Amino acid sequence: MAGRVSLFVTCIVDQLFPRVGLAMADVLERVGWEVEFRRDQTCCGQPAFNSGYWDEARQVARHFLQVFADADYIVVPSGSCTSMITHHFEELFASDPAALEEVRSLRSRVWEFSQFLLEVAGVEDVGARFERVVTYHDSCHALRELKIKEGPRRLLRRVRGLELREMEIAEECCGFGGTFSVKFADVSGAMAETKIDSILRTGAEGVVSIDSSCLMQIRGALERRAPGVETWHLAEVLASQ
Repeated sequence: MAGRVSLFVTCIVDQLFPRVGLAMADVLERVGWEVEFRRDQTCCGQPAFNSGYWDEARQVARHFLQVFADADYIVVPSGSCTSMITHHFEELFASDPAALEEVRSLRSRVWEFSQFLLEVAGVEDVGARFERVVTYHDSCHALRELKIKEGPRRLLRRVRGLELREMEIAEECCGFGGTFSVKFADVSGAMAETKIDSILRTGAEGVVSIDSSCLMQIRGALERRAPGVETWHLAEVLASQ
């Protein structure tokens, strides 16, 4: 075994897309890592943080710090949740020196799934086969805060049978933005439609991303416009054989 990883599966994966968490575990085990799931985990606090409820977000974040305090690595199937932990926990605990020290100790052990494969596990070819034509959506937090751009594409290009076709506006937001999609539904819907137009022009059979929240937004719009076009988390593609 290469080492041990703890999965932080995120709220949306746990509640709505559990197959993504299972796929992530399958891939990590395939490339030689021991995988554990800590049952006490809950949320990273991002929904409360983004809505301005910082006291509530701190409470949730403290629990996260306690649950994963002794983890060797924490691997996350989400750019936005990874960004919350590695970037915004410091904001939450800026006036709490003890908690801030815990945050800084943990931060270097928290990795988005594709980054972990490439930068820690040192693996680009995970032995996957996925005979589909796909396009890739860059999720906002992953791209802009974690600087994840080429990594997922490198992994996709090593998947046997897969053809990657880039859309013109891969870096443009899908319109989800968590509570943004609820508070500004009309704007969110218009942004999703622009994204769908670009996806359909590629002729791809489906869309891949590293954030299930974005894929949920895109899938909802696709079901209205082009129900035959699918969505997959990167972990699901890499788990295929």
